[in-house]
Amino acid sequence: MTAPAFPAGTILGYPRIGRRRELKRAVEAYWAGRIDRTELERRTAELRSATRARLIELGLGDDSAIPDSFAAYDQVLDTALAVGAVPERFAHVRAADGSVDVDGEFVLARGEAGQPPLEMTKWFDTNYHYLVPEIAPGTAFAAHSERLVTRFAEALAEGSITRPVLVGPVTLLALAKPATEAPVGFRPLDALERLLPVYAELLAHLAEAGAEWVQLDEPALASESLDESPARLREAAARAYAVLGAAERRPALFVATPYGGIGEGVAVLAATPVEAIGLDLVRGELPSGLDDATRAALAGKTLVAGVVDGRNIWRGDLAAAFDRAVALEGLAGSLAIASSTSLQHVPHDLADEQRLDPRLASWLAFADQKVAQVATLARGLAHGRQAIESELADASAALVDRAGAPGVRVPAVRERLAALSDADFARVDYDARVEAQLDLGLPELPTTTIGSFPQTGELRRARAALASGELDDAGYRAIIEQEIERVVRLQEELGLDVLVHGEPERNDMVQYFAELLDGFAVTEHGWVQSYGSRCTRPSILWGDVSRPAPMTVGWSAYAQSLTQRHLKGMLTGPVTILAWSFVRDDQPLGDTARQVGLALRDEVADLEAAGIRIIQVDEPALRELLPLRRAEQPAYLDWSVGAFRLATAGAAPATQVHTHLCYSEFGVVIDAIRGLDADVTSIEAARSRMEVVEDLGRSGFDHGVGPGVYDIHSPRVPGEDEVRELLERAVAEVPASRLWVNPDCGLKTRGYDETVASLTHLVGAARSVRESLARA
Repeated sequence: MTAPAFPAGTILGYPRIGRRRELKRAVEAYWAGRIDRTELERRTAELRSATRARLIELGLGDDSAIPDSFAAYDQVLDTALAVGAVPERFAHVRAADGSVDVDGEFVLARGEAGQPPLEMTKWFDTNYHYLVPEIAPGTAFAAHSERLVTRFAEALAEGSITRPVLVGPVTLLALAKPATEAPVGFRPLDALERLLPVYAELLAHLAEAGAEWVQLDEPALASESLDESPARLREAAARAYAVLGAAERRPALFVATPYGGIGEGVAVLAATPVEAIGLDLVRGELPSGLDDATRAALAGKTLVAGVVDGRNIWRGDLAAAFDRAVALEGLAGSLAIASSTSLQHVPHDLADEQRLDPRLASWLAFADQKVAQVATLARGLAHGRQAIESELADASAALVDRAGAPGVRVPAVRERLAALSDADFARVDYDARVEAQLDLGLPELPTTTIGSFPQTGELRRARAALASGELDDAGYRAIIEQEIERVVRLQEELGLDVLVHGEPERNDMVQYFAELLDGFAVTEHGWVQSYGSRCTRPSILWGDVSRPAPMTVGWSAYAQSLTQRHLKGMLTGPVTILAWSFVRDDQPLGDTARQVGLALRDEVADLEAAGIRIIQVDEPALRELLPLRRAEQPAYLDWSVGAFRLATAGAAPATQVHTHLCYSEFGVVIDAIRGLDADVTSIEAARSRMEVVEDLGRSGFDHGVGPGVYDIHSPRVPGEDEVRELLERAVAEVPASRLWVNPDCGLKTRGYDETVASLTHLVGAARSVRESLARA
């Protein structure tokens, strides 16, 4: 087929939550019953329309330049529903034709009474969470293109030819897990041949609707961290795009490969009939050593150069990005400019930030500024470097200014790092610590929570009033102390063994610390989607990090004064602070992590001095930052583990150090978690029905561990029998003497009614299993 021209500049996706989190507000209002489905559809259509108008205004006016990357909850779930990949356990949400409406979609995403939702885990090495499809040999794949076609027609009615976006078939299956009913040894990628005709049918429906291009995202080709080998993934891609490229009726195919380089994958895709190939040239490299056949194949295709960083918010070196793109000229039939990934990982618009220091702001680019950069570079390709020389020079001047600005490099911080020795990264032997901690007097299967308790409307209003000056410090402290006392008393009533203060003073587990550490800045409207309707506001780590004063000691000491039970001091670990911030890109991540580690080390010492015997340093993002390429993983694990140990190694043997990990595929980083040398590690396990304990058993992990028994990412309340069953599975693999009982994660996003009911069942199940063990 003769492909229509690919747009000169494009992006792989755009933030879908709305500039003021309109999607979050609409979806949550629908869940709460405050609006009906018609109103939900009206609001989401309005949001999509505003996005298209803004992207055209920013320079994406060509046909197919605007990607339709919208999803009400998750793009992986949307694609799974489009191909009919609905697990049998959710068969009741399917209509007679096999389709699933928005209510059914939210059941898969959030669960319902008696039925847990789909598992959720990290999207490659980002802080976005996707819902894991469940595939079996009998999965009834079928094309359900209604939403895709409706959204395309919606844009067409406004005069825009958009580019529908789907997760590609190889990545969809590579990210899936076998359904419960699948036989031992079955792998979702085994279902590829049955799935491809369904993708072909979707493409036909989109072609009939008038789509000229369709984007198929295949980031699996950039990863060596999946269950499938890179070689098998390349073989699957060769087969998939040979079949889809040969489809009789289809739009032109743009296969995007974000999140890293794809190496041999370039040759594989070049040999297929796809019309455009997208490369991440921020995390990946320019193709080299291509054979004559590959070069000949590329001559008939568009190469889409992802040279604008879709993952971070720095303005960057625009001249270098342009040079990377120009170096590809002549390698393919045509060349286009793009973002390296979807822009869903960055906030909407820097212009919304009125409180950022203007000098810092001059170094930054949010999604709208990234789109403008794409348009600028595309114009440079079309009209020559001289046409964009002023824009390139402005970006280069900002880089120079940033490098010399006060606070970017602080001699005292760097001297302290240079003086560290091996002894600063090691505690005494674990067995000696266990002995020293016996006087904590904890029962078998001690119960606790991960840290946060529900953030009420009153707390959010109090923080807003403090920020606006309507509430003074004394009034704010009184409200926070009242909430801490409420949380402590509630935990005592529930019968929890180790308490937390509930973190009512914290707006976010990273931003709270960013506001108290030197080297950080925070935004007003810099929201990004974490999962579903959950949004976070990453801080900006722009300079050398240090701690001017204690950050958590006062609140923890106050909470401990209210109870005779042990209370955990709660800190966020250095890797997670980096992962959930936009981090400076002008020095190695390990150097930055160690700076944060030293600041936290000082906080640990002050907590100990205040009488806190149990201190939790959360690292939910440890797995998240693991590089997708195996060759890069040892260096990452070395500095990430080292930064945690630097933060905690100063603790006395009698101080019990905890850490927490979420959605981390424990088995992938088991050696690193062992290397953290925390006395107790809690980890998400409820959605995966305790799969993690098998990794624990196989690995011989010999420290304390708390596999979660209550999924806090769903509003459903697990029954006591369900929690007890999970605990019994854990006890079968892990000695009860080392096992803790806790939820999967913090309770910040939950309501008090469901929290109290769930924790009541958790405590009851723990007591029941204790009694069973005692009888045995």
